[in-house]
Amino acid sequence: MSRIANQPVGIPKEVEVTLSGQELNVKGSKGQLNLAIHELVEISQEEDVLKISATQPSKKSNALAGTFRSIIDNMVVGVNKGFEKELELQGVGYRAQMQGSKLNLTLGFSHQVEYLIPEGIEILTPSQTQIVVKGIDKQLVGQVAAEIRAFRPPEPYKGKGVRYANEYVKRKEAKKK
Repeated sequence: MSRIANQPVGIPKEVEVTLSGQELNVKGSKGQLNLAIHELVEISQEEDVLKISATQPSKKSNALAGTFRSIIDNMVVGVNKGFEKELELQGVGYRAQMQGSKLNLTLGFSHQVEYLIPEGIEILTPSQTQIVVKGIDKQLVGQVAAEIRAFRPPEPYKGKGVRYANEYVKRKEAKKK
């Protein structure tokens, strides 16, 4: 049984939540997010608290209730504060720069890698070796950061590549003669 779903989702005063049928809208200072609720999950709103419960006593319904509770909590935090992921480029000549709605990456290939930024995401490059991905949708921020990292993941011998900030890359010892 999911214990996560038993915890209510607190709604700050700056966030406005509207529940109409199986559709949930969350609006805050940073933007607005919508979510279609599964029929095995029931949501009730009491003043500044949302309570999520399973409609049936099945394993799937309990699992979905916990999942939707986490998604709704992330939506409330996202429209209020937002999410961000930081990436670092390590390697000689590895650079990142913004050009309009594209992120240009020089990652040691024979050509530059261009990444089109999806709607709802903001990318900043404070320096040539740092990338900051910001947005209100936690899943989308994580997905964009993972796609950028996938262009050149850190390799285990020298540690060159695109990595998350504070990511530990286990290094291997080079081949000996």
